[in-house]
Amino acid sequence: MNALKATSADGSRLHVEVHGRADAPAVVLAHGWTCSTRFWDAQIRDLAADHKVIAYDQRGHGDSPVPAAGGKGYSTEALADDLEAVLAATLGPGERAVLAGHSMGGMTLMAAARRPAFRQHAAAALLCSTGPARLTAEALVVPLRPGRLRTRLTRSVLGSKAPLGPVTPVSKRLLRYGTMGPGAAPDRVDACARIVQACPRGARYGWSQVLAGLDLESEVRELRLPVAVLVGDVDRLTPPVHSRAMAAALPHCTGLVELAGAGHMTPVEAPEAVTAQIRELTLTYLGVTEQAVAEQAVKEEAEA
Repeated sequence: MNALKATSADGSRLHVEVHGRADAPAVVLAHGWTCSTRFWDAQIRDLAADHKVIAYDQRGHGDSPVPAAGGKGYSTEALADDLEAVLAATLGPGERAVLAGHSMGGMTLMAAARRPAFRQHAAAALLCSTGPARLTAEALVVPLRPGRLRTRLTRSVLGSKAPLGPVTPVSKRLLRYGTMGPGAAPDRVDACARIVQACPRGARYGWSQVLAGLDLESEVRELRLPVAVLVGDVDRLTPPVHSRAMAAALPHCTGLVELAGAGHMTPVEAPEAVTAQIRELTLTYLGVTEQAVAEQAVKEEAEA
């Protein structure tokens, strides 16, 4: 793994990791709210064998700096700036990649849809467990009927400044209820809990305010590249209504996958399914053939 820093438009220096072979087809992974590059560990392990895998910490997460409170560092424009910086730091001129974004990472891809660097480097994309607008109105975290009261309570819950506290059996049960399917394996619940609770409180709150007022519906229609959409059918944070609407609005949707029993944390809950979607996109849109992958594996084995 090669670690580097990508400098965004406002000077923020983002933590970036590059895994795998430099000459292999490129995949860029953008994680969601309260997560980090560790959220993609399963995809990195699998894909790095025959891809160049680029993962980065969104600002305020992992090893990337927390924006100043009240500044422009918390905005969809900043997310798009950061993605452009990562692409510039890791991809050569004309080099194209498959971009996968989970939750706020998917919103990052939407926010960057009109950016020249995005259009230059993005060959295809995966929108994973995400949505473009009306997040608090559509969320199912609060078990009430749709309406103003539920929306207000959802905004209050997701925008709380209270510390999440240590990882305990109680905190893991709450996390699983809000973000994962009821059948999520205990080790995967534990992994998600440790990632989420490592997010700085200020960044968690700052981004919650951006997400509460999010409106990227017009940007979805600007994603003029092949886009696959994936969602868990029991996702409480970005329920399938968002994915179905995006699939209908996208100029070139390659398909909508709804994973039975999966919640919001699909890359951790159903890693094989998410990785398979990314592989399908690289095989189709980066000209990577199964034969080429097999030949490279034989070559590397011979050289070992």
